[in-house]
Amino acid sequence: MVKMKHGRVTTVRPFMISSPRDCTPFQARDHTLSVIQGYISHLTSNTLSYALQHYIDSENPCHGQKIHTHVLKTGFKPNTNISIKLLILHLKCGSLRYARQMFDELPHPTLSAYNYIIGGYMKQGQVEESLGLVRRLVLSGEKPDGYTFSMILKASTCASYVQTPHSLGKIVHAQIIKSDVGPDDVLYTALVASYVKSGKVGYARMVFDLMLDRNIICSTSLITGYMNQGSFDAAEEIFAKTVYKDIVVFNAMIEGYSKSAEHASKSLDIYIEMQRLNFRPNISTFASVLGACSVLTAFEVSQQVQSQLTKTEFFTHIKMGSALIDMYSKCGRIEDARKVFDHMHEKNVFSWTSMIDGYGKNGYPYEALDLFSIMQEHFHIEPNLVTFISALSACAHAGLVDKGLEIFESMERDYFLKPKMEHYACVVDLLGRAGCLHRAWEFIKAMPDKPNSDVWAALLSSSRLHGYVEMASIAANELFKLKANDRPGAYIALSNTLAAAGKWDSVSELREKMKIKGISKDTGRSWVAADFS
Repeated sequence: MVKMKHGRVTTVRPFMISSPRDCTPFQARDHTLSVIQGYISHLTSNTLSYALQHYIDSENPCHGQKIHTHVLKTGFKPNTNISIKLLILHLKCGSLRYARQMFDELPHPTLSAYNYIIGGYMKQGQVEESLGLVRRLVLSGEKPDGYTFSMILKASTCASYVQTPHSLGKIVHAQIIKSDVGPDDVLYTALVASYVKSGKVGYARMVFDLMLDRNIICSTSLITGYMNQGSFDAAEEIFAKTVYKDIVVFNAMIEGYSKSAEHASKSLDIYIEMQRLNFRPNISTFASVLGACSVLTAFEVSQQVQSQLTKTEFFTHIKMGSALIDMYSKCGRIEDARKVFDHMHEKNVFSWTSMIDGYGKNGYPYEALDLFSIMQEHFHIEPNLVTFISALSACAHAGLVDKGLEIFESMERDYFLKPKMEHYACVVDLLGRAGCLHRAWEFIKAMPDKPNSDVWAALLSSSRLHGYVEMASIAANELFKLKANDRPGAYIALSNTLAAAGKWDSVSELREKMKIKGISKDTGRSWVAADFS
């Protein structure tokens, strides 16, 4: 507040900042604003620093940006401390452009200035710019601290589109040790997440074991890493040792189990245990549990999960609709899947793909292709790579060679999507099923990349179907070169093809090779029913 005394302007002193107890919130705010305005009416570094800090700590920091305008109008030259506070203020307001301007105007940016601006870019997802500033920091002679290193590690895990060294976690870890940075849980958590993201779960565990306070975020990252590499026992060990659990760590266990037919039933066990401990399932929980039901084709259990889902706000979520369609399709309930699809308030490419794939895999290729056309022509939704696999598979099952080739060509022509090996394998299967084995062979020879095992397996399967021994031998031999011991089915398929053609000497020779290499046919299994109650 500014007062007149003997014709002179006097400024209110700091002790007057506290607002009267009988003021309303709005009066208190107006009182505080008037005090701040009083502070900046006569600019000094101290008064300006106080005013800026007030807005940085307030719920409405953007009001403080007017101070910067005032500074510019008066021509006041801020020192480094004031410039950094202005930088922080702009970052809190989401004004990255003005924050960067303040940073660039610093004659000698400090480590804290670097850290603030690097963190600002990271928060807005501008990872490349953030890493560029890290390089500039190192070149300037400043030594990164724990916060800087944690930002670098975060950059390596949050954006897969940014080209970073695969061993970035190890590089940063080495620098942390060289820099003698003190133990920091935030830094160690980022280091564990980085190692997990790059698939180096063993290194992640080494860092985890060094931590004195193993937080829930770190435990969840490590559990996810173990689950992704199929180390279920190790994941269970970490989960058991996590004293204070939350919904996220439960979800990590449920999702990890849900991807394996052998362990999917454990997803349901964890799901039940979680609720017994009074944790409410969230949207990720339901998605993973429905995924487990899909793997197990446990229709009765999935009905119970859906019944519970309908009582939550997640029921109408687009992600849940897609999960339910996938689940019903895999349980052979294609009509129920279509009911869910038709009642969805909103659909995206994943919803359409789930329904198209469901039709194709349940023996309704024409319905799948109709839906594929409707999605593009009437709803103008662009198919993704998975959608194209579903459409090509439907064409193969329907014997629609020309239609399938047209769809395949449209990927690059209309949508600029480069086909993956899965798409080439689908086309080989399409041509092979229709008996066009020579066309399939020519197609393989014209592929821009070296065919993988899926492509040769598709050709072998078609050759066996049509009794084409010569082509089957070519495909099988190529498979043996790639994965001799991982494809026992290839040996069996070739053996059966040779047997069907009456070439018993060749059959005996092939089976002798299998014995020498220790390759045996897997035991056949059928999933009939299961009790998950």
